[in-house]
Amino acid sequence: MPKPVIIYLVIINIIGLCMMGVDKGRARNHEWRIPEAALFGVSFAGGALGSLAGMYLFRHKTQHASFVIGIPVILIIWIIVLVRVF
Repeated sequence: MPKPVIIYLVIINIIGLCMMGVDKGRARNHEWRIPEAALFGVSFAGGALGSLAGMYLFRHKTQHASFVIGIPVILIIWIIVLVRVF
């Protein structure tokens, strides 16, 4: 896999992980939340592994079927695409 792709995936996954943590903190403090579309958007952009890790690390969105099913499906799609392309 080319180095720029690896760097991109590392960065986008860190962003996904951080977004879950920030959203969990805002939820606890009853503050403005990150829209679910943005959380899914980062996953679609390649950050599904980080988002999934953040879900369970911060225990955030683990009761929402759309996240519990959707994020792993997006991750599987990304794995398939990366294997086929590289």
